[in-house]
Amino acid sequence: MCGIDEAGRGCLAGPLVVAGVVLNEPILGLADSKILSEKRREALFTLIQAKAAYKIVFCDNIMVDEKGLSFCLKYAILTIQEHFKGHSILMDGNCTFGVQGIETMVKADAKIPEVSAASILAKVSRDRFMYEVAFKYPHYNFDKHKGYGSALHVEKIKQYGYCDLHRKSFKIKSLSQPSLF
Repeated sequence: MCGIDEAGRGCLAGPLVVAGVVLNEPILGLADSKILSEKRREALFTLIQAKAAYKIVFCDNIMVDEKGLSFCLKYAILTIQEHFKGHSILMDGNCTFGVQGIETMVKADAKIPEVSAASILAKVSRDRFMYEVAFKYPHYNFDKHKGYGSALHVEKIKQYGYCDLHRKSFKIKSLSQPSLF
């Protein structure tokens, strides 16, 4: 079975990252990436790479803005499905995004090892990307908030405006113009 999960769906900046994983052998300690420490995720990332077949798909912020999240998720799922032809596929959540032949399960990232592994690969891959770009965009502190809508990130957008990595289609309420009516 191939497990699929994503990272960065609700971010204000950076890519959406979707991973698919087929475990070749059991890995102890797999869990939803959100409950693991960064150090533990990094250690498991290396183990997963050594003990699994995987595919990681990046959809950059421009693709997210131009095509939308649903399109990007569908594209990534189809790419992973093609890569793992012949495998059953289980995705975390409750939506297939119109892709035939896959199943979904809410909280699969906490229950199913393959989906937990996908959660970890997606999260670590995205976090590493955001660490790398933090040097190119030092004013935004991407290394701290990874592009999520934290108070710090919103404050940096207020201070410096958007940069090339921001999802311009995502509206931030605190940055909205007040209504004149």
